[in-house]
Amino acid sequence: MGALAPGFRLEVQMSSLKVILGVLAAGLMLSGCMQATTYEATNTSNFKPRDKELLAKIRYTNVPIPEPFRRAIVEYHRKEAPGSIVVDSDNHYLYYVLNDGKAIRYGITVGEEAMAWSGIAKIGSMTEWPPWHPTKGEIERLGVPTFVAPGPDNPMGSRALYLYSGGKDTLFRIHGTNQPEYIGASISSGCIRMTNEDVIDLYNRVKLGTIVVVLEPHHGDSPYNSTLALQGGGNSIQ
Repeated sequence: MGALAPGFRLEVQMSSLKVILGVLAAGLMLSGCMQATTYEATNTSNFKPRDKELLAKIRYTNVPIPEPFRRAIVEYHRKEAPGSIVVDSDNHYLYYVLNDGKAIRYGITVGEEAMAWSGIAKIGSMTEWPPWHPTKGEIERLGVPTFVAPGPDNPMGSRALYLYSGGKDTLFRIHGTNQPEYIGASISSGCIRMTNEDVIDLYNRVKLGTIVVVLEPHHGDSPYNSTLALQGGGNSIQ
């Protein structure tokens, strides 16, 4: 092939430079996203002896949680005060608001009861390893007993937060689960479920009177298109 004309060589060089700059820009954008989400490993040092004892007896399969629903610190752009909880049932996330535009994001399972109430509530009661008192409808539909004692096989899991509004129980609960494989999904019954490890972490951060904002169905802010939180890759913290 003959020598390239000077003008053509310049165009080729400029085109190559644009490709290089484009790759560098994409790399910088990706690195920015990588900083937006920081995944948190479970800190078992915060578990009580009873937690360790009962969690060691689980009979369900403790499956890995899909990465988008693993506990993580994310950027947060709503206006709720630090120390508040925001439940986004649409996108299967619960947020615990931190300072400086950050929040801890937990993946959740959403049941039909979780879609039945929205608004602003307060934590009116907190229980470690709660018993389960199924509703009449649950007993008829699921064939479960009228009472299930606390423990690793209890669907309420390791912790329960009971939400009150106007001094009355909303019947909306945030609790653990013995079905972690459904985190990030919607199922036929139940309120807001978290992994037993995540709900212990949340329980240790909140107190009676903590404000809980439950977004209306179809009004959630997806972190993928968001004023609620920015989604990206992340690095695990041990």
